[in-house]
Amino acid sequence: MSEENDEVEIGETGLEKTMSPEETTQEPKVNMIFNTVDEVLDFYKKYANRVGFPMKKRSSKKGDFGELKYVTLSCSRSGIPQSTASNVLKPYPSIKCNCKAQLRAGICLDGRWKVNSVKLDHNHGLNPNNARYFRMNRAISSYMKRKIEVNDRAGIRVNKNYNSMVVEAGGHENMSFMEKDCRNYINKVRRLQLGEGDATAIQKYFLKMQAQNANFFYAIDLDESGRLRNVFWADSRSRAAYEEFGDAITFDTTYLTNKYDMPFAPFVGVNHHGHSILLGCGLISSEDTDTFVWLFKVWLACMSGLAPCGIITDQDRAMKNAIEIVFPNTRHRWCLWHIMKKLHEKLKSYKHYESIKFALENIVYDSLTNIEFEDRWKEMIEKYELQSNDWLRGLYDERRRWVPSFVKGSFWAGMSTTQRSESMNAFFDDHVNSKTTLKQFVEQYENALMTKVEKENQADYKSSSADIQCSTHYFMEKQAQGVYTIAKFKEFQNELTSKMYCEVVDTKEDGAFLKYQISEDMIIAGKKKSVNFTVIFHEFDSEVKCNCSKFEFRGILWRHAIYFLIKHKMDLIPDKYILRRWRKDVTRRHTKIKISYNESNATLEAHQCDKMQKTFDEIKELAADSEEKCVIVMAWMQKLKEQLSNHDNDSQNAQDSHGGMDDD
Repeated sequence: MSEENDEVEIGETGLEKTMSPEETTQEPKVNMIFNTVDEVLDFYKKYANRVGFPMKKRSSKKGDFGELKYVTLSCSRSGIPQSTASNVLKPYPSIKCNCKAQLRAGICLDGRWKVNSVKLDHNHGLNPNNARYFRMNRAISSYMKRKIEVNDRAGIRVNKNYNSMVVEAGGHENMSFMEKDCRNYINKVRRLQLGEGDATAIQKYFLKMQAQNANFFYAIDLDESGRLRNVFWADSRSRAAYEEFGDAITFDTTYLTNKYDMPFAPFVGVNHHGHSILLGCGLISSEDTDTFVWLFKVWLACMSGLAPCGIITDQDRAMKNAIEIVFPNTRHRWCLWHIMKKLHEKLKSYKHYESIKFALENIVYDSLTNIEFEDRWKEMIEKYELQSNDWLRGLYDERRRWVPSFVKGSFWAGMSTTQRSESMNAFFDDHVNSKTTLKQFVEQYENALMTKVEKENQADYKSSSADIQCSTHYFMEKQAQGVYTIAKFKEFQNELTSKMYCEVVDTKEDGAFLKYQISEDMIIAGKKKSVNFTVIFHEFDSEVKCNCSKFEFRGILWRHAIYFLIKHKMDLIPDKYILRRWRKDVTRRHTKIKISYNESNATLEAHQCDKMQKTFDEIKELAADSEEKCVIVMAWMQKLKEQLSNHDNDSQNAQDSHGGMDDD
């Protein structure tokens, strides 16, 4: 015979045998007879609940052909406590106290089961009121398991997940399991998903996604030992969206996401509503030039070799080197916010720090031209004797990468900093935590994408079905209302109404061009200030340019241009000043692509549960308003339960099985 000693506490037996009152109230005795081992288990479990102690199946013995011969049921507090804590000074609590209470039973020649020995005395207190806390009474139904898994995939934390079910059940006393059971189940599911190791699990996940949509793209970088080093992926919708919104992107790796501290590296663009949009992302093991070169090359291949026109990053030198290698023709800009937030750290030791900070901010934000910036910068350096400051010298040498007057001539979709990437990182906070594994993170990417897609769909619907009222009688405002998304129309409307702050102070004619000097009243640092701009207008082709370069930077017609178009009796915005990327009246390919909602992860049982649950919910809605209807439904369900139970028993008998009660 073989013997197994798996000390596993008994949960659901799968049987609900009806016993007489006399049977359920008596104590276990030697020579008691039961038809099956399940009846023995059921009897001892009910006795344990009535007396007030937890029970478990301590051991079992099988015959040569695998048939169950003997079983020992004991109090769960049997055994000697042994701490598994790494710190011996802080041992884990243990319920074991070497309790000797137990029941042993064996199979007879006629196939029935007989109690061979019984020990009833416990060396600890008994309390029937604690029965619902005993593990043997705690079980998670298949419906609850499905609900827990779905909520976990949606990024709902375990405590909130469990509390929602407590509310639904009407209180903790009506729950068949505890929060820690919920947590343990989630951890078990995750362990099963990752049992083969991260690299293999991620690759299988990617292959599955690719099978669902051939345009799903991924790349995995392994080291010489075959260990996962870097990974990149982009869904088909993100790849299609890049065709529309890949002109200006941000990229940063300042956000650590998972238990391996692998930096999350998202490529982020701006859609037609001004929302951040994911254009693929990676998880990388280091932040050196070689790693970024690998990531950028893979991303470029994913996007059919089309490099972005502009990319915003922080001041990381490795990123800078990699961009020069992979995107030599892309305009690379540094995040202004990252630079300005370092002022205190880099300059706080100077006696006149506050004055230096104020002067530097004015120079950076208020200089309209490159020459003006350079002159004012040199003046500040000399005034405060900052010639020896290496940080400032380095910033000046790289001024073309970050100073607004140098970068405003290129299109950046209105993005001023990499805070778009940071907001995307914050968005992922709802889906991941410090214990998130790599495969879980990749799966949560899909959840985050779902939310972003839904937000875009809602904005599309709002832009197509609702309008912001025009604030003026100008035809160009009505024109903008008809073509722009709501977010971009608001921007245009603000520029239109702000033209009231503009006034021509000088006019010069230069051949076919008119050159205007315009003064705009602005509020800077809480104070009113008049700032002069130079505007050149070519009436023949309706071309207007200004040294503020706002159209080049944002892609929306700005107040100075609007002022002169209206002044020259032009009722409508020239077509070249309405960019396709901000329009609501065009169809974009990425909006037709549905992302996968990971439903293929669901088992057949889960699909069946969802199907039945939908019908059950409809029945509840129909019967909830009437006691009579409720009685009808409850009677029908009770009858259905009996039919299903009989069906299971018939199947069980046909298979000549013990219903899985053998220890595995």
